[in-house]
Amino acid sequence: MTDIASLQSQAIDAIGAARTLDALEAIRIDTLGKQGSISALLKTLGQMSPEERQVNGPVINGLREAVTNAISAKKVALEAAALDARLATERLDMTLPAPEAAAGSVHPVSQVMDELAEIFADMGFAVAEGPEIEDDWHNFTALNIPETHPARAMHDTFYFPEAAEGEKQMLLRTHTSPVQIRTMMSQKPPIRIIAPGRVYRSDSDATHTPMFHQIEGLVIDKGIHLGHLKWTLETFLRAFFERDDVMLRLRPSYFPFTEPSAEVDVGYTLVNGKRVIGGSEGWMEVLGSGMVHPRVIAACGLDPNEYQGFAFGTGVDRLAMLKYGMDDLRAFFDGDLRWLKHYGFAALDVPTLSGGVGA
Repeated sequence: MTDIASLQSQAIDAIGAARTLDALEAIRIDTLGKQGSISALLKTLGQMSPEERQVNGPVINGLREAVTNAISAKKVALEAAALDARLATERLDMTLPAPEAAAGSVHPVSQVMDELAEIFADMGFAVAEGPEIEDDWHNFTALNIPETHPARAMHDTFYFPEAAEGEKQMLLRTHTSPVQIRTMMSQKPPIRIIAPGRVYRSDSDATHTPMFHQIEGLVIDKGIHLGHLKWTLETFLRAFFERDDVMLRLRPSYFPFTEPSAEVDVGYTLVNGKRVIGGSEGWMEVLGSGMVHPRVIAACGLDPNEYQGFAFGTGVDRLAMLKYGMDDLRAFFDGDLRWLKHYGFAALDVPTLSGGVGA
C-alpha cells in the first residue's frame, strides 16, 4: 500500500511539473500506457485471491482514477496556456490597407430596372409595387378577362390549389397589371406610375423563362389620348437605347384590358450580321400598349366618361438583351459568375440622365 501511495505521489508531482503537452503525454504513457506502471498493477489483480482483490482492487483503481484526472486537468491548463500565447502573438494591425478583394457585379436586370426608373422619373412617373401572389380577380377579372374569356388561354398560369368555397383563387401573377388595378382603386387621378417586378408563366426556351421581369406603365387623367401614349413610348425608348434615330411603328393588336390596342415595333439596322436598334431596315416587336378599356376603369370605381388613360408593358429581360447584345434569356438565371463578370455592371455605375443611363 505504501508503494501505491508513493507511486501516486510521484505521478502527481511529475504531472504538476510538466511544462508541455509532449511531456505530459510521456507521463501518461509511463503510467497508463500498455506497459505503464499503473497498468502493470491492474494486471496483478487477476492473480490475486478474491479476498486480496477485494482489498487491493479499490486502491489500485483509485490510483488510476487520480492520475487520469490529474492528467486531464493538466492537459486543459496547458492547452489554454498555449492558446493564450498564440493569441498574444497573432495580432492584426487594423490600420493596414485591406487586401484587394474581388468586386461584386450588378446584374444586368437590376441595372436596367434602375435605368427605366430613372427615365420614367424624369417624365413624372412614380414607382408602384404589388404582391407577386395574386388573386384571380386582380390578375384577370378586373382586367376585363372573366372566367369564360378566351384571353385566359394567352397566359400559362401557375395556379395554387383549388380554393375552398367562399375563398379567392390564388395564383402567381402573370403580369404586373394587377398593380395598376390596385393603384386605381387606392389613388385618385391623375395617376402616372410604372410597375416593375417579377412575373410567372409556364414557358421556357431561349427567349422565355418561367420567371421573368416586366415593367408596365399607366396614366389615368382627363383628356388622355393615343398621341400621349406614342410620345411617351418614343421618349422612353430613345432615352433607354440612347439614340435619337429610334423609329417606332404601332400595329393594331388585341389585349382585353385596352381598346384600342397596339403592338409597338422598333426599327433596327444590321451591323455585321447583328441587329442594332436604330434606323428602319427591319422591325422588331418590343412592347404592347393601348388605351385603358372603359370596363377596367369602371371596375376600379372610376367614371370612364370622365377619365381616360393609356397603359403599356414590356419585358425587362428582353430590353436588356436588345441593348447589351445578349443571345439567350436563360443565361440571366444560370448564376454563372463568368457571364455576370462579362455582362455585369460595377456597383458605382449608377444610371443618370446626365451621365447616361447605360454608363
